[in-house]
Amino acid sequence: MIKVCSRYNLDDLPFIPGGRVMALGMFDGLHDGHLDIIKAAVRLAENTGLLACVQTFRGLGKNGDDRLLYTLDERLHMLEELGVNEMLVLNFSQVKDMSPEDYCDQILKTRAGAASLFTGRDYRFGKGASGDVDLLKEFSKKNSISLRVLPDRYLEGTDRKISTSWLKEALNDGDVELFSKMCGGRFYSYTGRVCHGKQAGRKMGFPTANLEISEDKFVVRRGVYCSRVTLGSRVLYGVTNVGRRPTVENAENDVAETFIFDFDEDIYGAVIKVELMRFLRPEQAFTGVEDLTRAVEENKAQARSFFQTV
Repeated sequence: MIKVCSRYNLDDLPFIPGGRVMALGMFDGLHDGHLDIIKAAVRLAENTGLLACVQTFRGLGKNGDDRLLYTLDERLHMLEELGVNEMLVLNFSQVKDMSPEDYCDQILKTRAGAASLFTGRDYRFGKGASGDVDLLKEFSKKNSISLRVLPDRYLEGTDRKISTSWLKEALNDGDVELFSKMCGGRFYSYTGRVCHGKQAGRKMGFPTANLEISEDKFVVRRGVYCSRVTLGSRVLYGVTNVGRRPTVENAENDVAETFIFDFDEDIYGAVIKVELMRFLRPEQAFTGVEDLTRAVEENKAQARSFFQTV
């Protein structure tokens, strides 16, 4: 049974007798290195009867490659699946000028009541990112707070450390399968309410479920992907184009539009999750609707063939 993970700002974080087991980081990509930290914190919390709290930030990543991989809501749902009890969201503007010592004393000790801390070797905090794990060790020892610093994770068969920047590099290349390998088998996804488009796909015989990609969320390499769609308790499959539809519209904002196989229901307003499982081709402007239609039919056949093998 999945636990409910409660989201708090610093000002509304409740007092908890006995303290919290806290995982410290940004945790945007939730890759294998992040998962090691969070799962270790959850295990200790379960063994000691304390609450597992993941600390993250808001107010970062708004432009280009600095956009966040996951929204706060998306991270909250993934943390629930990992058994986390709380997500503490610090507003970056509140803490960016705070000294590392004040961050430890005022936030970790006084406000959060940390009993145990978990983090990675590269964790930095405080003004100018001047705080590091060495300072955390001094603080923890002084205040009788246990601290565990998890080692880096490397992609199996390589000598390269898994990182959020590598995740973005993979997505820029359309390599959603590499992304999945670095994230415990989880594919990159877009989640949101199905919105009305210009219905160009329906007029051409392949109606799509459209999700507008928010301006603060990372955009993968624009193009066509084999995709898995979660609608309520149902899992469906299809083909997703991520981009700006240069042939029929050349839109200003990116949209994930998905043709769902063997599906003909009105789902406008429904919340769906679209996972990108394999890159098929880059987005391109065709000379006309006929060329676009032929390409879509070819991509549909490629996707059906792919799903027969997974």
